[in-house]
Amino acid sequence: MTTSPTPTTALSRKDFQTDQDVRWCPGCGDYSILAAMQKVLPELGIPREQFALISGIGCSSRFPFYMNTYGFHTIHGRAPAIATGVKAANPDLSVWVITGDGDALSIGGNHLLHAIRRNVDLKILLFNNQIYGLTKGQYSPTSEQGKKTKSTPQGSVDSPLDPLSFVLGCNATFVARTIDREPKHMNEVLRRAADHRGTAFVEIYQNCNIFNDGAFSVLTERGTKEHRQLLLEEGKPLIFGPGGELCVTFDSWQFQVAKTAEVPENSIVVHREQAPVGYHQLLARLDRSVAVPLGVLRATTDQPTWDELMHGQLAAARERSGTGDLQELLTGRNTWTVPG
Repeated sequence: MTTSPTPTTALSRKDFQTDQDVRWCPGCGDYSILAAMQKVLPELGIPREQFALISGIGCSSRFPFYMNTYGFHTIHGRAPAIATGVKAANPDLSVWVITGDGDALSIGGNHLLHAIRRNVDLKILLFNNQIYGLTKGQYSPTSEQGKKTKSTPQGSVDSPLDPLSFVLGCNATFVARTIDREPKHMNEVLRRAADHRGTAFVEIYQNCNIFNDGAFSVLTERGTKEHRQLLLEEGKPLIFGPGGELCVTFDSWQFQVAKTAEVPENSIVVHREQAPVGYHQLLARLDRSVAVPLGVLRATTDQPTWDELMHGQLAAARERSGTGDLQELLTGRNTWTVPG
């Protein structure tokens, strides 16, 4: 596998902007994510032609139109499968999947699952606004139980799907969460995802101000966010709240939130990105009415990537049998005649 060439001149955000009018609703959180991507990608030292952005269907999936890179606006839920093909055909590309909670976790759940379990070297950004926005406000797989929408006028009876728990169950090697109203934090998470070898999954809480406005307001408003944001740092204790007054402890086989001053220091959980996946599952399943983890939950490189293994097999086959000849294969000895 060759390495990507370094651009001869430094790139800027402007280099990644297109001449297309950005057509999201005014106030949509997608604008913030677009700005973050146009800031982070130029800093990676990769030429624009070495990026490919693959999307499905939904508001988020218009993303490739607004990034001056290669891109492919595909069909509903199939972006991970098509991105896998892109990476297989050209392993030197930096391939990013842009999807939403409805696109990825409903019709696309099967494709998302297999891309993650294979550890394909993809960066998957899931914009989660807990609603179907493009089709005008139906409930989605991540909508809370009891959600009243056009498709659930009496309230949804479904239990919501938690994206991080789902991808951890697929043994994802990189799992993170950020939020559209915290651009500095989002930039840091995107850089970490870009540097990861293997599938990097990032859930981005994104506000839909038309159909689900304020879904994450407790995490973004000045009076409440400090009480609920649990910012993750490798090797640091899970302490949060004003003045660090709250912490996470392990009790009765689950994580509990306690007052820091009331528990021994050695009982406070210390964040480890490479801990066994059960730790990360407990973290993902923290009671969101008390604390919401933001940052990198899991990051491990002890699993080979699917594309490395596949190209290793191809190299071994060429070493054993030569490069082969397609025309000879098509007209070779393994033919037969169908009698008239």
